[in-house]
Amino acid sequence: MDAAPAQTILDGLPLAAVLIGPSERIEQSNAEARALLGEAIGGRHFITAIRQPAVLDAVEQTIRDGGKRTTRYLTRTDGQDISYDVTASQVSLTGQNAVLVTFNDVTHLERAGQMRRDFVANVSHELRTPLTALIGFIETLRGPARDDAEARERFLATMADEAHRMNRLVADLLSLSRVETDERVRPTDRVKPADIVTTILHRLEPLAEAAGATLSADLPAQDVALPGDEDQLGQVIGNLVENAIKYGGRGVSVTVTVSAPAYEPQLRGTGVRLSVADTGPGIDPVHIPRLTERFYRVDDHRSREVGGTGLGLAIVKHIVNRHRGRLRIDSALEKGTIFTIILPVEAPGAGHSVTSRGAS
Repeated sequence: MDAAPAQTILDGLPLAAVLIGPSERIEQSNAEARALLGEAIGGRHFITAIRQPAVLDAVEQTIRDGGKRTTRYLTRTDGQDISYDVTASQVSLTGQNAVLVTFNDVTHLERAGQMRRDFVANVSHELRTPLTALIGFIETLRGPARDDAEARERFLATMADEAHRMNRLVADLLSLSRVETDERVRPTDRVKPADIVTTILHRLEPLAEAAGATLSADLPAQDVALPGDEDQLGQVIGNLVENAIKYGGRGVSVTVTVSAPAYEPQLRGTGVRLSVADTGPGIDPVHIPRLTERFYRVDDHRSREVGGTGLGLAIVKHIVNRHRGRLRIDSALEKGTIFTIILPVEAPGAGHSVTSRGAS
């Protein structure tokens, strides 16, 4: 078998691929296959190189009858499970039959499917609790509490709370869906973070007063503008400040800071830092890596008590991603929490006129 044409074909494939000759040894492989199976697979019997029974069975059957086979190859890299769709097909080069085995990485599809299943399960769980409560109260009001005015008022108040909770969940789900849809579309409007902060803090002042919280802002002297979606950035600030008020406890102080433009290594360009800091009880660092996951809660019972849906920080993450920014969370128990968002001052490829004015 002429090795040169076969190697050229394998090198041109976008998948990991090996060619098994009539001697049942691996005669050719591309770089992707060597990265997957090992650099020294050339000339080895395919059984010693591939090893997984399902793939070996597929290759052996193709060698026997020339039929096309598909199966699955599973491995683990850097602590992550990786899945490949494997196809074994008979090919003929220079009159000799060989078996071409290709490995197509479908890990992203597997993960997307698992995310969808988890999402449906989580939404179903979140809706089931208030629905069960509503059904139970309705049955009680129709039966034992039909003529009990005091119980009726108490049950109706609880039913209203559960209905509002479902409404918040649906609203956050719709918001998350919209944010995910727009995530790849870069905002082009020029917005002023300081103005957005001022507006949001004014709107949340009644909530802070009712909770015994103190709100303050530390804004730059110069007029800073950057590309962004005003409504979405307002939603980010609102979510973070509301969380600080709700979970910080009575007497918590919440400070929103907007920095002056400066070079940000994470952005490789000029950026503005927008941070929300509170003096609350803080978060155990073990939870921080998962805080932006959908429906993840540090304290499930407390979150439900204050009306949390578990989606607020997921929405924040997607909005920050849309703005090509970075999100950082610093917290420790009894030391408060700081959420920092780093936003680029200029869109990629744009000039530096605003940056220059901001730095002057």
